[in-house]
Amino acid sequence: MAQLDTRAKLEILADAAKYDASCASSGTVKRSSRDGKGIGSTDAGMGICHAYAPDGRCISLLKILLTNSCIFDCHYCINRKSSNVRRARFTAEEVVRLTLSFYRRNYIEGLFLSSGIIGSSNYTMEQIVEVARSLREDHDFRGYIHLKTIPDADPELIHQAGMFADRISINVELPTASGLKRLAPEKTQESIEGAMAGMSDAIIDTADAKKHYKSAPRFAPAGQSTQMIVGADAATDRDIVSRAANLYGSFNLKRVYYSAFSPIPDASAVLPLQRPPLMREHRLYQSDWLMRFYEYQPGEVAAAADDNGMMRLDIDPKLAWALKFRGCFPVDVNKAPREMLLRVPGLGTRAVDKILAARRGRTLSLADIGRLTSSISKVRPFLVASDWRPIALSDQADLPLPKPAAKQMELFA
Repeated sequence: MAQLDTRAKLEILADAAKYDASCASSGTVKRSSRDGKGIGSTDAGMGICHAYAPDGRCISLLKILLTNSCIFDCHYCINRKSSNVRRARFTAEEVVRLTLSFYRRNYIEGLFLSSGIIGSSNYTMEQIVEVARSLREDHDFRGYIHLKTIPDADPELIHQAGMFADRISINVELPTASGLKRLAPEKTQESIEGAMAGMSDAIIDTADAKKHYKSAPRFAPAGQSTQMIVGADAATDRDIVSRAANLYGSFNLKRVYYSAFSPIPDASAVLPLQRPPLMREHRLYQSDWLMRFYEYQPGEVAAAADDNGMMRLDIDPKLAWALKFRGCFPVDVNKAPREMLLRVPGLGTRAVDKILAARRGRTLSLADIGRLTSSISKVRPFLVASDWRPIALSDQADLPLPKPAAKQMELFA
């Protein structure tokens, strides 16, 4: 490998990291440096990696690979062994130095570190852990650290990663075992899920210990997340929703991220020639939201898909479900329980909570609902108020028309 300076390495390895979507800091513990000790703070609100906090601040992290060299040959990965790309590699010391330098210049508030596999899974994992260890122990760094772990690595190394990181990610890569076997033959669903199970158990054990002993060590306080590639194999949206629900239930994940497959240079012949619509990725995130915050069961979300198992692209899954189960509507805003109000298209969780609070003191009219929600035209066909009852949904005369699709932009233009 030709010798490259730090700037050249950063250009290559930051660009190579852009395909990983599983970047967020929500749920981490606060570590302040106001006491004059240590560097950095995770007291940055929701979101990280060029996201916005609730107070409007843009917060970001250094998102890089340790190396884009890899001994694996996953068909969908631009950094696979057979790919013709420029290779680069940071040492653990270089990543530590970059992180501290960027933080002191107020460019970042943390680090997201992933890597291709070089030498062996254990060797690579040792280098990743060393970065986090050095930041925490040698430099007392208190900013956010998110480590992407390697499932084939020794469980003790993965456990050490959790001792230093705020969040741990282990990517399941593809929704089905058959897709993984076909496109990533060196990886197995068993090893991935085994690593996730070990991490889940450690997080639960540590949280339980914290309840009894204040001195118990912290362990991945922001939990673990994972990522699935969408559109690289034949998995339907129904398959993906079912897989996500299983992951949430089995491993207590904080987030499942979805990344639309993007054709890569010198692509393998087994990959599709076209990327899936980015709207498909968006619909999957909306479906995920329904399970996590709107009390939908996985089977209910899957029921919103069409006969081919795909989510409609022209309307969101919540509206698709409502149209498919019209017998559940209209819902009386003055009598319906919370779980049914959450199923009304156009009503978010905050609007539902406001309705529940408001109706304790008076009977709500359509105008009252209009003041509590941002889109009365969307909710009106699905609810009953003291002065309003819609026409039958089967007529669809009062349904809001979907907006025309905007021109799709390149994901990484």
